[in-house]
Amino acid sequence: MSETMVDENQEKTFEQAMKRLEEIVERMENGDLSLDDSLSLFEEGIGLARTCSNRLNDVEGRIQKLVRIEDGKFILEEFG
Repeated sequence: MSETMVDENQEKTFEQAMKRLEEIVERMENGDLSLDDSLSLFEEGIGLARTCSNRLNDVEGRIQKLVRIEDGKFILEEFG
C-alpha cells in the first residue's frame, strides 16, 4: 500500500472509511475485476479496515461510564 493511500485513509472519517470499505467489498464480490485491480482494492481495503479499527480503539478508550458508589455519589470509570 502506498504512503499516499495511507495518508488518504487517515484523513477519512470513520463513516467515510466504512462506506468506502463496503464499496470495495461489493466490487470484489462481483468478481469482474482483473487480478491487479483486485489486489489494489484488497490493499486499500486492508488500510481502511486498519483505519476503522484504530478509530474504534481510540473511541473505546475515551468512553466512560457513570457508576454509583456506596454513599450514593457517582464516579466516572473507564468503560470495559
